[in-house]
Amino acid sequence: MIPTKGRHQRRRPSWPVALGAGVVALALIIVAVMFSTEEDTPRGQLMTIPPTQTAPLLSPPPVTESWPRWGVTHTEYSADDEPSKVTERAAHLLSRVPMVQNQHIMGWGAGNPEPAPGKYDFRDLDARVKLMSESQAVPVITLCCAPDWMKGGSEGRTDWSQSSLETAPRREHFEDFAKLAATVARRYPTVKHFMVWNEFKGFWNNAQNRWDAEAYTELYNKVYDALKAVDEDIKVGGPYVPILSNKNVGNSQLRGAWGIADQRDLDAVEYWIANKKGADFIVIDAASVTKDAGIHPDEFTALGKFSAITTWLRQKSGDLPVWWAEWYVAPEDVDWSTERRTAVQAVAMMEFATSGAATALYWNPQRKAGEDCPGCLWRPGRGDELPMAGVLSGFTKWFPAGTRLETVTSSDPRVRVLAQQRMLVMVNTTGAAVTATVDGKQVELAPYEIKWSERGGV
Repeated sequence: MIPTKGRHQRRRPSWPVALGAGVVALALIIVAVMFSTEEDTPRGQLMTIPPTQTAPLLSPPPVTESWPRWGVTHTEYSADDEPSKVTERAAHLLSRVPMVQNQHIMGWGAGNPEPAPGKYDFRDLDARVKLMSESQAVPVITLCCAPDWMKGGSEGRTDWSQSSLETAPRREHFEDFAKLAATVARRYPTVKHFMVWNEFKGFWNNAQNRWDAEAYTELYNKVYDALKAVDEDIKVGGPYVPILSNKNVGNSQLRGAWGIADQRDLDAVEYWIANKKGADFIVIDAASVTKDAGIHPDEFTALGKFSAITTWLRQKSGDLPVWWAEWYVAPEDVDWSTERRTAVQAVAMMEFATSGAATALYWNPQRKAGEDCPGCLWRPGRGDELPMAGVLSGFTKWFPAGTRLETVTSSDPRVRVLAQQRMLVMVNTTGAAVTATVDGKQVELAPYEIKWSERGGV
């Protein structure tokens, strides 16, 4: 995953609950009033914020017995970058079924939070956390990336180039990054879940051709201690390693019809598991596409990688809740129809559900108004709902973590099915119309169609 500056650069995909209606309305009014009273500091001017000061945000909707499981990560462009009417429509799509929402502290829509030691600028992060609050999110913050001065750069300046953002803090600044993490946690006391860093950025050991899991784990442990000192109820997770795979290359303990996992990635995960101070969940990400053969053997079979990794992580970690911070199902330049792309993404979500993943965050590829936006949740500049928004809402409502799944058969194996007691969802995995018997009923599905049905009413 390549970071982007604030709101101004395109991010390219990588390889490697609820309140009552009246309460919600009142809550949104309170949030608006609170934020309207903040001083309007010109962009570029630094704000010195005492570490104990918190942003005026509402408490998130309570997490019910079933964790929402599904959610979205905000990227460079999100609902708060749209005209007000579009923002309202987009926020409605996010809030109609409250879900997990994640935001990084620097990049992907947020500027440098600490351009100089002790000088903070949280305006962008405030805006995103406010959006999450207003759209009834269960909020999550990813603690990445690091200010320039922690990486050998100049104080008061920010280099938004990829090479700079892909750099980890220097060891002598691990404590400074942990202090920044604690400052963020104090500022947003309603955020109770934090992911530490992103894809091991800057933690590659060139001399040994492997991840520097030792350095990352040292950073993680300092951040873990700092966050728990702020609030012992804060949930902390790592290591957020990207797990790559190949078709023909590698000697790995994890392989399947989808390919061969890179053992170096698995080794990094195992080192972190063995040496972490503690963790409330384990975080990784992956693409189903292989490095050496692209889509292998086909886009749907390749999704088995997600189940295999989830199962492996649960076994290795002592059954820590597994979080997928990112997941991808196609090369960046693939030319698929909307129907095909959405069908593949829906089947990927089935893999997460059946393998027991606790959380799977969809990397929202929103773009500027007027741009083509494959996989987006709403149409940029207009706010019209796009198919993936419906899929995300449906899975969030009917298949939260802990849902008891039921075995439902299809007479045609090309139709994938996920079912619980009251609802099932079917996906036609082919580009041709299919007629099949599902749950004892005959159903017709158009090419790559996704169909929801109450049990007994197919």
